Amino acid sequence: MHRTIIKTDKAPKAIGPYSQAVKIGNFIFLSGQIPIDPKTGELVNGDIKAQFELVIENIKNILSEAGAALHDVVKATLYLKDIKEFSEINTIYGRYFDSEPPARSTVEISNLPKGAKFELEVIAYKEGV
Repeated sequence: MHRTIIKTDKAPKAIGPYSQAVKIGNFIFLSGQIPIDPKTGELVNGDIKAQFELVIENIKNILSEAGAALHDVVKATLYLKDIKEFSEINTIYGRYFDSEPPARSTVEISNLPKGAKFELEVIAYKEGV
């Protein structure tokens, strides 16, 4: 099966040896996204709602580059630095995935790149991409 690397300037550049996304067949595997402003390459601090919205916008831009959209996401993994923020993030997450949400795992971890509070990675499925 052919493998295609997905890259867009509308999302943060990789901060290590990885791709923003890889498309194999009808599946699109996105690397985890932390709240990095694609224009500056810097972590955005502030309230978790604004950070989450930036991450979702970055994910939407990567998916768009691959010919897909947020509603094509079939699996999400959310990594939280502090599980106490789960409820707030879950409420925000639900606004973006309100109809037929993808399967999801949530894990508390000890640390993330650049000191981010959370990271979200997704897998999408889109026929014909």
